[in-house]
This record gives sequence, C-alpha cells and structure tokens, in this order.
Amino acid sequence: MSIEQYDLAIIGSGSGNSIITPYWDNKKVAIIDSGTFGGTCLNVGCIPTKMFAYPAQLTAMARDAERLGIDLSVDATNWPDIRDRIFNRIDAISEAGKHYRDVQLDHTTLITEEVHFSGPKQLTTSSGRVLEADQIVVAAGSRPSLPDVPGLNLPGVHTSDTVMRLKALPKRIIIVGGKYIGSEFAAVFSGLGSEVIHINRSGQLLSNHDNTISDEFTRVAKEAWQVALNRTLHSIERHDGRLRVNLSATGHDHHEVVDYFIGDVVLLATGRKPNTDRLNLNAVGIDVENGFIARDEYLRVLADGKPLAGIWAMGDIANPQMLKHVANHEQRIVSHNMENPDRMKPDTLTTIPAGVFTRPQIASAGLTEDEARRQYGDEAITMKVQSYGDTAYGWAMEDIDGFVKIVAERATGNILGAHIMGQEATNLIQPLLTAMSFGITAHELARGQYWIHPAMAEVVENALLGLDVPNSEHL
Repeated sequence: MSIEQYDLAIIGSGSGNSIITPYWDNKKVAIIDSGTFGGTCLNVGCIPTKMFAYPAQLTAMARDAERLGIDLSVDATNWPDIRDRIFNRIDAISEAGKHYRDVQLDHTTLITEEVHFSGPKQLTTSSGRVLEADQIVVAAGSRPSLPDVPGLNLPGVHTSDTVMRLKALPKRIIIVGGKYIGSEFAAVFSGLGSEVIHINRSGQLLSNHDNTISDEFTRVAKEAWQVALNRTLHSIERHDGRLRVNLSATGHDHHEVVDYFIGDVVLLATGRKPNTDRLNLNAVGIDVENGFIARDEYLRVLADGKPLAGIWAMGDIANPQMLKHVANHEQRIVSHNMENPDRMKPDTLTTIPAGVFTRPQIASAGLTEDEARRQYGDEAITMKVQSYGDTAYGWAMEDIDGFVKIVAERATGNILGAHIMGQEATNLIQPLLTAMSFGITAHELARGQYWIHPAMAEVVENALLGLDVPNSEHL
C-alpha cells in the first residue's frame, strides 16, 4: 500500500484554508474537503445570507418610511436577479480558490473526498488513499442538524444549505426553528414578499439570548410574519401538490397532531452539528465533549485529557459558538503555534460577540442578565435598558423597537454583558466589546471619549451613563 507523505494535512477548506501561510511554501501540504471549496461561511452561511438580508432590509425601510411622511412603495422583488447576483460572485470566488490550491500552487494538493483517521498522524480517504502528515489540522466544520421525522426527503423541503438557490421566491414558506438561522431567513423571505409561517418549539424566538432580547424580538416578529410557538415538528407530507407540515404540542404527546400548515417550501432551520461523527476519531482516541473535539488552551486536540502532538482542531468542529470570526481567530492561533512550537500562544479571548441579521438586527456579547445574576448575585449587578427612541437620532428615525441593554458589576463598573436590538446593532456593540476585552469600565467608556452628536451611537453612551457604577476621573 502506497502512503502519501505530507508536512501538513488540513481537513476543511473554510478557515482551514488560511492555515497555509508563506511558512509552508517549501513544504508539502494537503487540503482535504469533499464539499464546496471555501466552507460554510462563503458558500451557504454568513456571506450569502447577509447578501440576501440587505435587499430584504431595503424593502422593510420602504414600509417604515410611511411614519416619517414619505410614501415609498416596492413594486416587486426579483428573486432570480438577487440570487444570481449573490451566487455568481460567490461561486466564482469558491472556484478561484479551488483552482489556486489545486492547480496554481505546486506545494499544495487538493483532495476532494471524505476522509477519516486511520491511525496516529494517518488519514484515509473514501477511495482508499492513505495520507500521513507531521501536522494535522481538523477544521471540518458543521452541517445542518435535522429532526428525525417523516417527510424530510420530500421535494420542496430544504435546509439553509439549499434554500438560497430556489428557482423562484415561494409564495408561502414554512420555517421550522426559532434561533438565528430561522429568524434570519424569516426576515429575508418576508422582506422579499413571501408569506412566512415561523414555527418554534419553545415559547420565544431567539430563546438562547438575553430575555429582554428574546421577548422583544418575539413581539416584533409576530407583527411582521406569522409565528407559531410551543409547536414541535411531527411530520411533513404532500398535500394537493404542496407541503403539509404537521405539528404536535411541545411537551405533550409527540404522536398527536394538534396543528398543521400548508406551504410551497419548508425550511428546516433546526440547528447545526459538528462533523465529528464522520472522522473516526476513535482511531486516535480523540476526546469529544458534547459532540465537539476537545482541545487545550493552545488548540491542540486532546486524547484522554492530554494533548496529541501535531494534531489541532479549530472552528465549528471544536467550538460550540460556531462563528466565522471565532474560526478565523483560532486559525491565527493554530498557525502561530505550529510555526513557533517553542513559543506557543494560548487562546485568551473570552468575550465572543454574535450578530443575528434579522429585522431588526440583534447583537450580543458577554453574559445575559440572568447569567450575571446567577454568577454575581442580584445585589452585585446593575442593568440599564436604553431605547433608541430616547436619543436625537432615534427621534429622526421615529424608532419604536430598538434598544441597548447593558449589564455591569455595580462595585467595579466592569461591563459583563451587552445586548442590542435595532438598526445597525452589530456595529453599535463594538465599543462595548472593546471595553469588555480591554478592561475599560462603563463610566470610563462613557466619559473618556467624545460621542458624536447626534449619532445613533449616543444610545450606547446613554445606556452606560444609566448604570449604577462608580464614576471615573473623566467628567
């Protein structure tokens, strides 16, 4: 049996592709991916979804203009033009990246097959090729997690991997799942003109967020599209040429159908799971925790609690946050540590921000209010909710839904959590994240710099000033 020898083997072409720095120019590298080159974010995740979210937001702005005395109308949305604008660009980037690694670079070999561990530092592909490498980086990502119910394979039933390439905008779409993927797509399809029915197991959308965010977003969503809460997917079936989605009551007898909806397309947005089950990790004894590869602080893979030399893991397959900016950061850590084994750096970033590009936008970082109270105690916590509409720019917008919520430690003024719902929430949260990352207290952040007046960012300033925290030396 012939064994191919490499200095580096990377499983996954998303953020793992960036592992191939100039350090590897004179070495032999294999990059292995059986899917579309470029990974989740480029092809089916962050980038195309936001390219759909922006035009959907424009249509919503036209409707919002009425309360400002402006009569705007959206005559039509052209789904094929929107779709093709997005994927003509994305597909070209994916293909160019694939060609670069496969054809243009002499020191990289692209292997477009499934692969699994077959021994220490050894991988075997689905066709039987055997590879050995001094260093192996597992960056194999995640995939949609589907419920075990009848009807998943019916035509018209989609996941986030396929729904964006529909031939036509559905007249009625049924979306199952109330976290960020389902909520983003509900905003996209309703904004572009589909009738949306949004189904969720629990009584709140975005239930993993701070309660104020979850409560307020659920209220706003109910005003924008149809929402069915406390309902669990029972089955999907064909009905007069369309799809019938049968539902049971969450927490009750799952076999009893209590509701149903009929639509043209069904989107299953019921979460994602890491691809750990496809890699035969037992062959190397790699530890798995809650489905994710376990690592030490240097992002080395663990086996029986101890690091395996030369095997690393990064991104969705090892981090429950499943965020592209997290994977990118971890890539930089792994790259540094492989290239500098005598001066490795630990991953020390702790406060991870996240955005939901629904309508309105959601952004969060740090602890929720409930988490902060559990960790620090009720009396140790101070909290402020500041409405967009209480600031000058909020008046200009006639904003009625947006707000900033900040949670801080009363005695120190340290910001523990930040949660924003409203226009440009994902931008407004950045100064709060900066403060949390670099130890700037709430009052220092509010009074140690100028805030442009009358910009929307003043809502963050005012929220900071509403906290019961010690004053800094700044006036």
